[in-house]
Amino acid sequence: MRRITRTRRDWAADLALFLFAACFAAVSSQSIPVAEGLGPGWRAADQVAGGLGCAAVLLRRRAPVRLAVALLLAGSVAHYLTGPTIVAVYTVAAARPWKATAWLAALAFGPLPLFLWQLPDMSEERAGSAVTYFALIAGAIGWGLFRRSRQQLIASLRERAELAEADAESRAARARLEAREEIAREMHDVLGHRLSLLSVHAGALEFNPGAPRAEIERAAGVMRESAHLALHDLREVIGVLRAGPGTDPSEAGERPQPELADLPRLVAEARAAGGRIELAGPPEGAAPPPLVGRTAYRIVQEALTNVRKHAPGAAADVRVTGGPGDGLTVEVRNTRPPGPDPARGTVPGPAEGGGQGLIGLAERARLAGGELTAVPAGDGFRVRAWLPWQG
Repeated sequence: MRRITRTRRDWAADLALFLFAACFAAVSSQSIPVAEGLGPGWRAADQVAGGLGCAAVLLRRRAPVRLAVALLLAGSVAHYLTGPTIVAVYTVAAARPWKATAWLAALAFGPLPLFLWQLPDMSEERAGSAVTYFALIAGAIGWGLFRRSRQQLIASLRERAELAEADAESRAARARLEAREEIAREMHDVLGHRLSLLSVHAGALEFNPGAPRAEIERAAGVMRESAHLALHDLREVIGVLRAGPGTDPSEAGERPQPELADLPRLVAEARAAGGRIELAGPPEGAAPPPLVGRTAYRIVQEALTNVRKHAPGAAADVRVTGGPGDGLTVEVRNTRPPGPDPARGTVPGPAEGGGQGLIGLAERARLAGGELTAVPAGDGFRVRAWLPWQG
């Protein structure tokens, strides 16, 4: 027999069913019909069998089907086994598969056709006792099936609750990850542009400390202005991220997010830092959707930042074409950077980043429904993106 580990609740249930079987045998002892010719010895043997059957109820968890079959067969001649039989049948219906319950029900109700055939010739007492027996067996099977279906329902609800809790935790984790990625992209795009301007002018002053006073003052002014704008953009990004979904940036006390029309201002800032940049576009007429315009602006901003970081002194060509229905195409191409020239006050800048900016741009383009490629082109590098613009 397999080893059964019972909790206190299991022991309480087993003892309660044992008491039920014993009390049922005691209460029904006076109503058990005794056939003529059977003396007190038969009743004593029947009572002993009933006591053993009640004790066997405590073993119902080890082999419920075999116990129920044994009690059903023995109960056909030992009337005091009715109580333990009811408990055993209930246990099978509540704990065993449907197939086992069906076979047990067939065994229990197998004598029913014979009983119905002999019913006209039976005494009223014996017929009433048999009807009560079959009714009790049917009730035990029905109650056991109800108990099992209820347990299955509770287990299903518990599993669904656990799955829902796990799904909620997973969605919360994804939301936190998306928030971190959004913060990282905004910080990288906004601050990278400003800090790269600072790096260019600081590198020029470091490389050429004997530059004319007017040039030093101009560089210091650009550095101060870039630092001021970097702090302002930092506050703007934090304010936008703190605002709830659907919040108007003007209501949050911050400037609106950049649009495609802000590209000339961005290029003018890069030219003021000494960049050689040609801008073609953006197309005149209808403005693209805010998400498309903002994505195009960020792509150009990050591409110019990469030019300053990885190809200082190189010329850049920015082209923005397209329109409603055709989509918006953004292309930034730069030439091979020249060598360091002390007279121009430029030096090669650091090349940190490891391509994370381009990865962020590709993700931005994907979220907007477009695509982005960044590949070497001739003697330089090209970043090209296509963004959908519905007609």
